[in-house]
Amino acid sequence: MNITLSEASCIVHEIEDAVLAAFVGDRAVVQLALFGLVGDLHVLIEDIPGLGKTTLALALARAAGLSFSRIQCTPDLLPADVLGLSVWDNNQRSFVFKAGPILAHFVLADELNRASPRTQSAFLEAMQEGAISVDGNTIPLPEPFYMVATQNPHNFVGTFPLPEAELDRFGLSFSIGYPSIEHEKTILERNEAAKPVLAVQTVTEAETIGAIRNLAASIHISDPVRQYIMELVRSTRTAAEIKLGASPRAGIYLQRAAKARALYEGRSFVLPEDVEALAKPVLAHRLVLASQSRMAGKQAGAVVAELLSRIHKPTGL
Repeated sequence: MNITLSEASCIVHEIEDAVLAAFVGDRAVVQLALFGLVGDLHVLIEDIPGLGKTTLALALARAAGLSFSRIQCTPDLLPADVLGLSVWDNNQRSFVFKAGPILAHFVLADELNRASPRTQSAFLEAMQEGAISVDGNTIPLPEPFYMVATQNPHNFVGTFPLPEAELDRFGLSFSIGYPSIEHEKTILERNEAAKPVLAVQTVTEAETIGAIRNLAASIHISDPVRQYIMELVRSTRTAAEIKLGASPRAGIYLQRAAKARALYEGRSFVLPEDVEALAKPVLAHRLVLASQSRMAGKQAGAVVAELLSRIHKPTGL
């Protein structure tokens, strides 16, 4: 399927508007979720319960016309509950694979850090390879595949911290935050009668989302901008404030996210501003701060901002 840049940008903006008809919050939050969808990047949302994380995911899946599956993570959730399993079929006299909820275009893993480490690991292959392995068989996931995971803050009871290997597979991470007084008033008004997410208009379909992803991947990025990404990622490995810096995968994901933002803006090329705007949501969750930074109360996002200020931003494309 062929699609032009202007058509793709228009569709992405239509999806954004459709989501905002149900999700009440900052437009920037919806944009980050869209950049993940367009850039083939899985998203991690960390926030307290009740701020609209599930509503955002439901509305985005509905607007994009993608099959949706929600996995509520609990300590007793097993890998087979996520991936599926082979069951005996008396009629066929053989084992038949019963698909798990991971086999959908859009998967919401709700409260991922409430699942045990064993179950958390079941998501790793799906996120990285777009496939799962069950009983020695490799099963491809539907394309496009997009996962949004939510997690509660680490100080909440009954949580298992996500390992670095799993955090590294999320392309973007952000928080929604408490709504403004205007947004909270709108939330109360919209929820008086019915669930607003049911009224979200379906804008497109899975095949078109796949075409938009392919187009985003072809967005031009110049050598100076690519060098800017490299310098930023490499600076996380030598900064005194950071104990564990970003892997090469972080640079790949930052480049993808920047291309998605360029497509959203209707541009066929990436600007340094795209990289700058997405550095924090792409990099912050991957960094392990040094003990002196933690004791000083520093946050990873603030450290990324400091690194950006130290690196020369290119003026060319």
